[in-house]
Amino acid sequence: MFRSLSGRIFIGLFLGLLIGSLIQYTLDSVPLFQEACIQLADGIGLMFIHAIMLMVIPLVFFSIVTGVLELNDLSSFGRLGGKTFLAYLINTVIAISLAAFVAYMIEPGAGLALQGKFPSAGDTQKQLPDIFKLIVDIVPSNPVQALLSGNMLQIIFMAIMTGVVVKMLGEQTAGAARFFQVGNLIMMKMITLVMDFAPLGVCALMIKLGATLDVDIFWNLLLYVMLILLLLFFWLSILYPYAVSLFTEIKPLDFRKAIQEQFLFALSTASSNATIPVTMRTLTEKLGVSRSVSGFGVPLGATMNMGGVSIYITIATLFVANAYGASITADQLPTLLLNIFLLAVGSGGVPGGGLIMIGILIQQLGLPLEAFALIAAVDRIIDMVVTSVNVVGDTAVVTIVDRLEKKSQASAAETIS
Repeated sequence: MFRSLSGRIFIGLFLGLLIGSLIQYTLDSVPLFQEACIQLADGIGLMFIHAIMLMVIPLVFFSIVTGVLELNDLSSFGRLGGKTFLAYLINTVIAISLAAFVAYMIEPGAGLALQGKFPSAGDTQKQLPDIFKLIVDIVPSNPVQALLSGNMLQIIFMAIMTGVVVKMLGEQTAGAARFFQVGNLIMMKMITLVMDFAPLGVCALMIKLGATLDVDIFWNLLLYVMLILLLLFFWLSILYPYAVSLFTEIKPLDFRKAIQEQFLFALSTASSNATIPVTMRTLTEKLGVSRSVSGFGVPLGATMNMGGVSIYITIATLFVANAYGASITADQLPTLLLNIFLLAVGSGGVPGGGLIMIGILIQQLGLPLEAFALIAAVDRIIDMVVTSVNVVGDTAVVTIVDRLEKKSQASAAETIS
């Protein structure tokens, strides 16, 4: 096991936590040396994340263009896009609904009377994302700005348009098609090289976490944290594997084995975007998904398939409401769930995206602003697992869509013959 990349990442993760904990509790008498160790680990971890993020935008662009080019015909693109989009929406809605039901029944935080125990986190006033503006902004007015800002929806739109046009022109654009295919191969090779350093990068990231974790706050929020983690691990280990087995020939145990490397990488980076390369490799090399389907579905999923974030935002909001004596009533719940849906889709695949959206929701629903500090205290612990659920959800959905697409193509071929 430990000869594989996932095994080495596993070792790096727990070794980093152990070293970080030792730094926190044994070097507290020499704060300058302690701070130097934390900064060194943080620097190495950030370099690794930057190396991954460096390739995310070109990888997404090349993979989507190549994915469109590898489709048999453009009519299959519309069918593929519709299936993927609908599956992501269904996953997010189910996650929000189940989390709201569990939180509403258990009432985490009820009776804790936490007013005044945590300082204010400052002004978190934001505006809820306008769904119509979100749709309009998918079409960029400045392609260079879209690439510089890393607006994934706009990048996906440009890549799809490019792939469709190149495909429509056929032989006239054979050189352009070859350019994108070679570019995609180069990006995949670069990802493989960077991933060789994943155990070291993961170890450094975990050292920073272990050295800065506030255990006292963690224990005060134990019930809240455990409730979210239980739901997330149910999604990760039960719902997704059995959903895949229901629509494909892949057994739950085989699916769990296939996602080990992806899960551990997402756990350490807490970034859906940074995990895109690992997700693509998991799909194509371990689950037999076609490159055209994975190239289209994974970047889209990293942008809008936020099942883990949905669970996190829902439980966190209801926890804060209960803890500060502002319980959400049954007639207020639909509005809350709609807001959570919009925020989850707009949270983005970056570390801390869910926390930002929780801050927005706390302000918009009139909850105490100091509650943001309460949630932020344990965000890092939860955010790692949230990201893992998000990316494994992408893998599950894309695997299902791939098998359904192959079945549709096989049925069409039998009808013609």
